[in-house]
This record gives sequence, C-alpha cells and structure tokens, in this order.
Amino acid sequence: MTTTEIALVPANTVVSAKGDGAAVDVGFASNRVFLVTLSITKIIEQESLDVAIFGSADGATWDPKSLAAFPQKFYTGEAPLLLDLTSNPNVKFVRAHWEVARWGRGTETPMFEFGVTLKEVPADVLKEATAEAKALA
Repeated sequence: MTTTEIALVPANTVVSAKGDGAAVDVGFASNRVFLVTLSITKIIEQESLDVAIFGSADGATWDPKSLAAFPQKFYTGEAPLLLDLTSNPNVKFVRAHWEVARWGRGTETPMFEFGVTLKEVPADVLKEATAEAKALA
C-alpha cells in the first residue's frame, strides 16, 4: 500500500441514518499504522455524528467491537485519528461505521455531509515520532 489517501467514506457523502462505508483492503500495507481523517463539511443544528472503524479478516464478517472511534461530533471540521493495527494481525479489511442522532425542534431527521480517509503512516515517520516520544518521557 502506498501513502495515498483511500476513502473509507467518499468526500461529501450525505447521510441521514446509520450506515457503513465500503470494505477497504489493508492486508498488503507494509506498515500497519494509519492516519484516519474525518472531514465534516455540512450539518444542521442539534445533531450528533459518531464514526468508528471496524476490522475484518475476510471483508465479510466484521468484529463486533470497533478498532478505534472518533469522539462524538456536533460541528463541521476535520478530526484526525491514529489507527494502529500492529496488535491485530488478523485484520485485513477495515470500514467506517456511523451513527447519527438529532434532537430539539425542527425536522427530526439528521443530516451530515462528511467523508473519511485512510492513509498509511510511513515507517520513517513512525520511527522518528516514537524516538521523540521516548525522549520526552
């Protein structure tokens, strides 16, 4: 896998109910650490978005527990998340799962426009960050 960004949820996807992104094969990644970025481009007031990343060995049966999750979101913006699969060697596929909720006045149907990307973190960047973290500890 190169360090190219891969869409777990295509940019500007509009959702009004819970759902799942497509399965993405990460089995050929030379490094099993990824930067996942959530980009929320449109919302309506009084609603929340929960996005989690799930893993699978075969792309068909998904682990019931998420590998990582973004904090609950209420506003537009970008949020990064580090997904480290080094302790999950059986995970060959990942996908995003989202849940939406709305409360208050107005329409009860939530609406979010967002996207989620995945990018492999290069080994040299990880090595440098690990060394820097150890030096600060």
